Amino acid sequence: MTEREQSPTGAPGGTGDWREQTTPGIQPVRGAPGDSGTGYGSGYGSGPGYGSGPGFSGGQGSGSGYGAGSGPDYSISGAGGAGAALGGAGASTTTPEYSTRPVSVRRADTFASLLLILAGLAAAVSLLLRWLPGSDLTGWDLVQRGFDELEDGVGRLIDTGFWQPMAVVLGGGVLFVLGLLVVLPAKTHRFLGVLALLVSLVAAAGVLVPLANTGWDLDQVDTGFWFAVAVPVFGLLGALKAMFTGPRRR
Repeated sequence: MTEREQSPTGAPGGTGDWREQTTPGIQPVRGAPGDSGTGYGSGYGSGPGYGSGPGFSGGQGSGSGYGAGSGPDYSISGAGGAGAALGGAGASTTTPEYSTRPVSVRRADTFASLLLILAGLAAAVSLLLRWLPGSDLTGWDLVQRGFDELEDGVGRLIDTGFWQPMAVVLGGGVLFVLGLLVVLPAKTHRFLGVLALLVSLVAAAGVLVPLANTGWDLDQVDTGFWFAVAVPVFGLLGALKAMFTGPRRR
């Protein structure tokens, strides 16, 4: 027996009664005045499909399908439950977890490091050369004499004037170490620049005081002394470069 033969008789076409028995809750198509279009059974036609009562309006079908029926609401802008969910009610925008503001980047100050290292090398070269014309004393001999005078006290060292080569040579050694530290990556090297500035000022005093005592007569100094002059010059330039170079931001 076919499905047409199983449908009870007595109803027009037997279609409505057959749907009531096989599909619970779905009502048969009932023609009504003003219906437009053609239905397609319980799918796109007369059943409780995607109706445009509050659903997708303007479709085809005479029942509650895509036509003008009263099916459940799946609209985006409708007032139904699914329409409110699909319409974005309660939807929230996501924010990025990272900050969009620029951050400081750790980097090395190679130019300041080069200047400070040159100051240390100039101090090392001055140890091998004579500071005063007509004297066989090298910079190394003058520094040794300074340590000998220091054993009798700081006052004795200052009175003899041997603190001047000690300030230049030892200051150059400190500047060399600071030059190695400045080449390490950091957000800023201002602290090391301040230290280099103080050491350079002490070294500068070690070369300016003897020049002032000789009446700024450049004939009273020899080659080693000019390398000693280069120590505070390179030191000051490297210190200023490290101090005034701000952090790089991305």
